[in-house]
Amino acid sequence: MAPPRDQPNSNRKSRRQETMPGGLLWIVAMVLLLVVLYITFGIQNYGTIEYSDFEKLVQDKKVLKVTLQESSNSLVVEFDPEKAKALDETIKKQIKNNRVEVLLWKGDVTSGTVSKLLRDNNVPRKTERDISSWVGTIATFLFTLVILAVIFFFLILPRFRDPFGNGFLNNYIRSPAKRYDKNKSRTTFEDVADMANAKFELQEIVDFLKTPEKYQRLGAQIPKGVLLIGPPGTGKTLLARAVAGEAGVPFFSISGSEFIQMFVGVGASRVRDMFRTAKESSPCILFIDEIDAVGRMRGAGVGGGSDEREQTLNQILSEMDGFAPNESVIVIAATNRPDVLDSALLRPGRFDRHVTVDRPTWQGRLEILKVHTRNKPLGDDVNLEEIARKMIGMTGADLRNLANEAALIASRDTKSRIERKDFENAADRVLMGPKRDEVLNEEEKKRTAFHEAGHTVVGWYMPQADPPQKVSIIPRGQAGGVTMFTFDEDKVHRGLDYFKARLAVAMGGRAAERLMYNQPYAGVEMDLKQATRLARYMVTHWGMSDKLGPMSFRIGEEHVFLGKEIQEQRDFSEETAHLIDEEVRRLLLDADEQAYKIIADHRPEMEKLVELLLQKEELLSDDLKTLLGTKPGETATAVRAETKS
Repeated sequence: MAPPRDQPNSNRKSRRQETMPGGLLWIVAMVLLLVVLYITFGIQNYGTIEYSDFEKLVQDKKVLKVTLQESSNSLVVEFDPEKAKALDETIKKQIKNNRVEVLLWKGDVTSGTVSKLLRDNNVPRKTERDISSWVGTIATFLFTLVILAVIFFFLILPRFRDPFGNGFLNNYIRSPAKRYDKNKSRTTFEDVADMANAKFELQEIVDFLKTPEKYQRLGAQIPKGVLLIGPPGTGKTLLARAVAGEAGVPFFSISGSEFIQMFVGVGASRVRDMFRTAKESSPCILFIDEIDAVGRMRGAGVGGGSDEREQTLNQILSEMDGFAPNESVIVIAATNRPDVLDSALLRPGRFDRHVTVDRPTWQGRLEILKVHTRNKPLGDDVNLEEIARKMIGMTGADLRNLANEAALIASRDTKSRIERKDFENAADRVLMGPKRDEVLNEEEKKRTAFHEAGHTVVGWYMPQADPPQKVSIIPRGQAGGVTMFTFDEDKVHRGLDYFKARLAVAMGGRAAERLMYNQPYAGVEMDLKQATRLARYMVTHWGMSDKLGPMSFRIGEEHVFLGKEIQEQRDFSEETAHLIDEEVRRLLLDADEQAYKIIADHRPEMEKLVELLLQKEELLSDDLKTLLGTKPGETATAVRAETKS
């Protein structure tokens, strides 16, 4: 196995080579600039004196000779070194190398005044070409030419290969996969609570990475890819890291969305770089999270899909199918949308194994809660098993959030331990939303109480319905009131009577408003939406319609951009669609009438429930049992929330 390193050595060398020309360019430019400045300004290093002083020096016979620069209005005066010692201090300060400069008016040169002065005093004179001017011009021209050449060869020309400069394109097409070595935050199966079936499936991968010769001597080949399927928050990423931690091999992690960019071909280049890096570090595990972002069906959706996404997917297919058996690079991918993945990605030889990571049972939730509360001080009244049984449907991420919310609530109250009440408040916040600071008038509060009491009474007196667990008229989230129901987690198969009871419970709030106020209110929108969706599923998916019989229909709920063809949205006629609508309408009308009849028969109990609700605002199952009696067949302890606005 290759030694741990952040990046391959070739990458580090290339980056050093990329940074060297830039520094060299600045050094050369600064040297050339200094040379030009010296040539331009360093030759004429004389001081200057006034013309009157020059005239007096000439008359006093102290000037040795005079040089006139061509095309210049100045004279260079040269002194005898011995005579220069006797000059005034102000003039001596301007003399450098026994020379000094005299600036002239243009008229002094053209009128011949200077020539007459020098001729009368027998001072030698000569005229020289202005070397410094044309040398400076040439030097400036050469300097400019060199700078332009350097800019072209070192800055402009590389842009044709790398439009962003400084090796940006090389970094852009390089895989952004993050590497986690075994000595950094190592995760093992002990850190993963529950998921016994998934860990059992992945244990073989761990054994192969640890002892590959055990399988190779019998000709067995390890699966090249493992696809983890499950809802969000169930721990798919954690499980993949645990496999790498157990096997003690490097772990590369990347999200599917990191492959797709605005430039065509970048995704495929990143895939090639990622697999090349993984092969250099083999044996290792390559984890692609949310692979449905890049692995959706090709040629699907409006417009035929994205060319960039399809090129990236084709490169992934090519890389996975091109593995040699001894390279020991295991690809683990995670998704919560396996139905939209391309069939070529799911075939044997690519993702050989599909492991389902489902929501945990109450035993699994208990183990997860123990993990997330092991560093939190708990009060004596906290029963984790009771909490785990109630929080049905919660994933590991949900339970971690629940434990964290309870700790935050306890911290707000400056408690030293997390108490049972803190977990109850946290559960209300997670399941139903935070409390709203909303002051309702008495009439609005009473109407909300009747609405929630309607759900509660129908659910209590229907034998097939789930018993109510909690009813509240405190505004939370987007709901004005909330009714929570318990149901049996162990029961998987549900019949027609159960779903009809659920429809009646959903209509309970509307029925109570009709009975007490002779009209329905707009607050039943969410109830009707949930009931309509359930009734449509009963008719189109589960064959619970007498007129349509045991048939299943595609009702077009899949979004066309999720990988399904737009032509597959419907596979039945207009007449069948009309029958579906009629059957859905019939189920909802029957449920509404059934709920109205139950509430009318138990109106006194409902009015007592409303009176108690207005006093306490929240009632638990024990309060309901005291008021309404024991509901037959109550055996469940799990919780589901039905929110009402």
